[in-house]
Amino acid sequence: MATIEMANIKKRYPNGADVIHDVSLSIADGEFMVLVGPSGCGKTTLLRMIAGLEDITGGDLKIGDRRVNEVSPKDRDIAMVFQNYALYPHMSVRDNIGFALKLRKSEPGEIKRKVEEAAELLGLTPYLDTKPRQLSGGQRQRVAMGRAIVREPSVFLMDEPLSNLDAKLRVKMRSEILKIQRKLGVATVYVTHDQTEAMTMGDRVAVLSKGNILQCDTPQNLYDHPVDQFVASFIGSPSINMYSAQLSEGAKTIRIGGEYVEITDVVHIAHPNLASYADSRITVGIRPEDFELVDKGTQNSITATVELVEALGSELLVHFNTDAKAVVVEGAKDEEETILEASGAGVARIEPRAGVKAGDVIGLRPNPAVMHFFDVNTELAIY
Repeated sequence: MATIEMANIKKRYPNGADVIHDVSLSIADGEFMVLVGPSGCGKTTLLRMIAGLEDITGGDLKIGDRRVNEVSPKDRDIAMVFQNYALYPHMSVRDNIGFALKLRKSEPGEIKRKVEEAAELLGLTPYLDTKPRQLSGGQRQRVAMGRAIVREPSVFLMDEPLSNLDAKLRVKMRSEILKIQRKLGVATVYVTHDQTEAMTMGDRVAVLSKGNILQCDTPQNLYDHPVDQFVASFIGSPSINMYSAQLSEGAKTIRIGGEYVEITDVVHIAHPNLASYADSRITVGIRPEDFELVDKGTQNSITATVELVEALGSELLVHFNTDAKAVVVEGAKDEEETILEASGAGVARIEPRAGVKAGDVIGLRPNPAVMHFFDVNTELAIY
């Protein structure tokens, strides 16, 4: 068991490209830490630096009490689970799980015991004499985990281990990985680009963009108190609605498009710095679930034209258009979402029997108490 300490970690490639910028992060013994961000943000590079598969250009990396910057991967007491499983196709499940122990020249009796214990934990006992090609994707992933578990490492590293599985199996495997990690109590660093996966799995989540950690916090705090527009846009599904807005009447109302919403005292208590933006332009963020469906023209609401309705049984996702100007956060969403946002679209999450259909003109009243406010120049949250 061990902690992981990163202090001012940097990575620069020989061509001069800086991919990790002065990252500092502490991971507690037994903690499940998720690194999340869009493709190219540096999360896998950072994981590979912890593993020793990438050199560290600057800063210090400690596993437990030991500085490991120059320690070879095999001597770092870590085990890594890869995206592609990396199983040996000609070996049985038993031999795949026990291969690292065999390389260590462990006693045959010890290998047998550890392999069978791992197989029992992972539900693989019936498949120990089976070849990987005869297994499902989820079973292969469990074999890859078994191979890591038998090594009894101080640290687990997982690089997008569920990305090759279908959606239903991914959900099941998320819970299985968490159960196993809790039983073993080993510090785990888990890389994913899927923010839903990050939010449901991590004790804490570190959001990366362009080689920087923008915010590291519990999933709920990331959602409720994002540090900037990028984190607010990246965390949450469907994504937050972002609009250009104008504070007026000494920051007592906010104009979104052509309509006004009253800013209550509760908002100013939660966001004391908002008063300094009186009569200025800001960016406002409204989560889809923070809209209430009301009649068109209702006070403190915005008028919206329904473009599409997704009926999910437990709720309706209403895709709408308004005259408000959408704010697009570069890199926080995929290309399709960005194209939709650029046209001024938004999404509201409402109760399932509302009877809303495409073409309807409706009122959506945002809840000011849970709105998010951002500086238009720095894109930092206003609290």
